Amino acid sequence: MRIRVGAAQVNPTVGDLDGNADLIVDYAERAAQAGCDIVCFPELVLTGYPPEDLLLKPAFIAEAEEALVKVASSVRDVVLVVGTVHRNGDLFNAAAVCARGQVVGHYHKRRLPNYGVFDEQRYFAAGAQSGPLVALHGVTIGITICEDLWVPDGPLLDHARAGAELALNVNGSPFHLGKMGWRRSMLATRASDSACPLVFVNMVGGQDELVFDGGSMLFDAEGALVAAAPQFEATLAVWDVDCAAAFRRRLRDPRPRAWTPLDLDVIDLDAAARDASGEVVPIDKVHPSDLAAPQVGAGQARLHAVAAQPPMPDAWQTPTSLPERAEEAYDALVLGVHDYLHKNGFTTAVVGLSGGIDSSLTAVIAADAIGADNLAGISMPSPYSSEHSISDARALADNLGMQFLVVPVTESFEHVLGTLEPLFEGTESGVAEENLQARLRGMFLMAFSNKFGAIVLSTGNKSEVATGYCTLYGDMAGGFAVLKDVPKTLVYDLARHRNKLAGTDLIPDSVLGKPPSAELRPDQLDSDSLPPYEVLDPILEAYVEHDMVASEIVAAGIADEATVNRIVRLVDRSEYKRRQYAPGVRITPKAFGRDRRLPVTNGFAGA
Repeated sequence: MRIRVGAAQVNPTVGDLDGNADLIVDYAERAAQAGCDIVCFPELVLTGYPPEDLLLKPAFIAEAEEALVKVASSVRDVVLVVGTVHRNGDLFNAAAVCARGQVVGHYHKRRLPNYGVFDEQRYFAAGAQSGPLVALHGVTIGITICEDLWVPDGPLLDHARAGAELALNVNGSPFHLGKMGWRRSMLATRASDSACPLVFVNMVGGQDELVFDGGSMLFDAEGALVAAAPQFEATLAVWDVDCAAAFRRRLRDPRPRAWTPLDLDVIDLDAAARDASGEVVPIDKVHPSDLAAPQVGAGQARLHAVAAQPPMPDAWQTPTSLPERAEEAYDALVLGVHDYLHKNGFTTAVVGLSGGIDSSLTAVIAADAIGADNLAGISMPSPYSSEHSISDARALADNLGMQFLVVPVTESFEHVLGTLEPLFEGTESGVAEENLQARLRGMFLMAFSNKFGAIVLSTGNKSEVATGYCTLYGDMAGGFAVLKDVPKTLVYDLARHRNKLAGTDLIPDSVLGKPPSAELRPDQLDSDSLPPYEVLDPILEAYVEHDMVASEIVAAGIADEATVNRIVRLVDRSEYKRRQYAPGVRITPKAFGRDRRLPVTNGFAGA
């Protein structure tokens, strides 16, 4: 029993119902041309994911239903599994099954996540049962949605008890560092426990802070990973699956014999396809000979990239290792920046280039995302700027081939100080004067943005944002914060990674080697205000991402008590700043904003 499955790893746009419907139809037609029997699309692909409070608008739901009918009526040569919403007394996160021009049934997601970036119980009711299953070409297929598979006793086991021989899991699973390893381990366990080949299809693309990395995968009934689509690329993977392997596995494995049989509703597409003579009229066309593929047994699969951009080679794809941390993070940042700008109508961007590592990396990521021709860098020296801050910024701009401008702030700074002299009389020069320089730079960048329509990309990293080592309405000004969730130590790793890819010092070695400094007062260094980043970042990871309190961090030996207490106080005291910061790409398990939601007014001492 062989069935050809298409995994449509696509990049929809939230709210663009017509555009998403056209995208689904396009990929469905490509799947039909590739001889697929069934093609599955990601979770809520028709609405885009996550649609958030668009789901509170009845008109949006009605238009989504109309768009699904349009999709179904446009495709007749392949069965579709489409993530969408379904109104049936309440509202459900659903997978619609479409065949021969009609919507023939829905599966309702049963497990609704309500943690981290997920808020599904705000919008959806949970499905009441694990069915229906789908019968196609003699194969019984179970469909689940994302979180349904992240729990060991979820609907997939019910499907196996009801005789499912193939599992399709459609996902809107956002990226963070390390998640691919978690996914592989979990999916391998689910496939093995259910004795079912398992197809995992995931969304790709950026949506506000979130990035979806694709990485769709196929596992055999033994739980072995046999094929995978690439991360961070839209593509159609076509896999031939030997569903008889599930039955063979169950003959050898005594555990399924202890299962209590379960009856679930079945959408019988074979019965629906019989003509007057009783013969089954196939939905799909004859498999093209040039796409013929061997059946999938334990550890084999043929991967075809039918709609990849750029095309992937027609080759065996059996991944053996996980991507490197810096490589994965860099690809996520580029995709997140590209999609945020593209989907929100921005074609150009501007970055304040200080000659430091953060602004340099931000510029390189932006150039990779939208092209250096669409990027401007502005150097804004103040009285305390070093000569190398301008020369290093210019060298970077020359390496990238981007527009480079020098707009000094010294004259404006001195003029504003003169204006403020009566107000500041009798006080020592300090933070107010330092931050004034940063705020003038923010003002100049926003003026450029207003005049030329370029979005300002903020350059602050997670370590600075966490501790408040940034200026509100100054270097925090901007429309999108590229490095908002990137710790400083990772910033350096990413810069080295990009230079390695380039085969040259795209980011000048002088930038990588100089001590970090805001250059807002004479001889200023970051280390004057913060511990070394190699010490700071582990404290922040423990406190922000793992919710440890100061005493636990000290007990774990991460840093000494005085340092930990000081950093914890800085983090707590800076919540009001972060609340006003621009959105940025999420790459860690707990980012500021969508993940970590602490009150600004807060009497609990984190120490």
